[in-house]
Amino acid sequence: MTEVSEKQTETTSSAALLDEVRESATMGQHAAAEAVRTFRRTVNDALPEAMQPLRTKLVDAAIELAEKLVAAQYQFNRNLIRTADRALSTSDEEDK
Repeated sequence: MTEVSEKQTETTSSAALLDEVRESATMGQHAAAEAVRTFRRTVNDALPEAMQPLRTKLVDAAIELAEKLVAAQYQFNRNLIRTADRALSTSDEEDK
C-alpha cells in the first residue's frame, strides 16, 4: 500500500514540476512578445516615417532576437524536465 502511495506522490510531483515549467515557458513567451511590442513602439516614436526601411530592419532584428530567446528558454526547460525525470527515475530504482 505504501509503495502505491509513494508512486502516486512521485507522479504528482513530476506532473507539478512539468506544469511549473510549462507555465514558466508561457510567461517567457508573453514577456518576449511584450518586449518586442514595446521596442516597436519606441522605434516608431523615435524614427520618422521617412526612415521606414531602418525601422523595419530594427523591428525584424528584435523579433528574431525574441524568437531565439524563447527557443533557448524552451530548450532549457526541456533539458530541465529530462534531468528531473532521470533523477526521479534513478531515485525510484535505488529505493527498490
